[in-house]
Amino acid sequence: MIRQHQRYLAFLYALADAAAVEAAFLAAWWVKFRSGWLGYGTPLPFSTYFLWSTVYAALVVAVGYFGRFYVPKRRKRFAYELYKALQTHAVAMLLLLGLLFAVKEVHVSRAFLAMFYAAGVGFVGAYRFAVKTALKTIRKKGYNKQFVLIVGAGSVGRRFYKNLQQFPELGYEVIGFLDDFLDRHEPAHEPLPPILGPVDRLEDVLKTVLVDEVIVALPLDVHRKIGRIVEVCEKAGVKVHIIPDFFDYLPARPSFENFAGIPIINVRNIPLDDFRNRLLKRAFDIVFSLAVIVLTAPLMLLIAIGIKLTSPGPVLFRQERVGLNRRRFVMYKFRTMHVMPREQSDTTWTVENDPRRTRFGAFLRRTSLDELPQFFNVLMGHMSVVGPRPERPYFVEQFKEEIPNYMLKHYIRPGITGWAQTNGLRGDTSIEERIRHDLFYIENWTFLFDLKIILLTIVRGFRDRNAY
Repeated sequence: MIRQHQRYLAFLYALADAAAVEAAFLAAWWVKFRSGWLGYGTPLPFSTYFLWSTVYAALVVAVGYFGRFYVPKRRKRFAYELYKALQTHAVAMLLLLGLLFAVKEVHVSRAFLAMFYAAGVGFVGAYRFAVKTALKTIRKKGYNKQFVLIVGAGSVGRRFYKNLQQFPELGYEVIGFLDDFLDRHEPAHEPLPPILGPVDRLEDVLKTVLVDEVIVALPLDVHRKIGRIVEVCEKAGVKVHIIPDFFDYLPARPSFENFAGIPIINVRNIPLDDFRNRLLKRAFDIVFSLAVIVLTAPLMLLIAIGIKLTSPGPVLFRQERVGLNRRRFVMYKFRTMHVMPREQSDTTWTVENDPRRTRFGAFLRRTSLDELPQFFNVLMGHMSVVGPRPERPYFVEQFKEEIPNYMLKHYIRPGITGWAQTNGLRGDTSIEERIRHDLFYIENWTFLFDLKIILLTIVRGFRDRNAY
């Protein structure tokens, strides 16, 4: 039933968004003007606020349509929907503020607008989460299915089918395969959908069997057939997707761009290659690091005094690390060890109960307070608040030969904290696991992901059994 009325879902989502916005308006109005928590009184009547809330709801829906917020997102995670909701409401609120300025409506409470925006995103996010959860449950039970035909029953096609079976909540059912060379494939060790015939039967199959999407999983040596397959699918109005035979070399979310008039595939999709994302991350780094430096200045002064009183030597420890684009920089930390030759500190790991540590230094390491001077590195642009941890040149030269994809971490600025560190990968832990987490972060970066890592660092990072 849901599938038959798929074209109406966008309209229903738009109506639900508008209703959520109005519910957010009532909640914000009550909290600001009726609850007594923030004081009473407004120079404008309820009707004026209700009018502008209706305008805002219309703006949200309009921006949502232009921003493709109402297209089907069966394969998207909820985090993507929340990001789109934040983006849509931010643009709509900017437009509303512009209208208020244009008509000289200066008495609308700015505090109310802030609460209205937050409640709007919250209400929309909450009902979208509920709907997505309900749809996943429905699809697991066999309803609201999309039917898939796989062209190619070789290793690529079978692997896609096997992977798809692990995500029943997506609601996809493979009706069968098309393949020309049945005798060349190894026998399957698990039950597979039927092979409905050779590839040339595609047009007949699409006419007689309900198919929503076609997945082309052919080897490179028969790529000449792909053009005809795409033509047949588009003639039948069926979506077609191509799995490249070299997909093992591609990231989870590859991207395309135009190079010299030819579309090319980026082997490594990095969101921070986008100027807007880099600008947002850099602006946040500056604001956040300045705030931390100001707030912790008294604490850093006490730490400096503690270091001076407990051991001879400088307060700060300076060490060369490898950062963005393999460029070297000097990283700052509070000194936690006795002064030693540079050659020793640059080529030796810290171990548990390391005799080189001072007693006060051991405390700084356990609580990660020795990392505070790195916020100055962030201000100078050497580092970011969140990113892969930078390593010493000696170990970089060693790891790049031993650890697959190790050097990819230098595509972005290194960080004070990172996805690997919040998952307990500090100190004497697997370098391979750290790199896997770092690459996941690099390829899946979002501003919300950064905020999540910072929050996890605050919750988990001040005391870590691997920090020594």
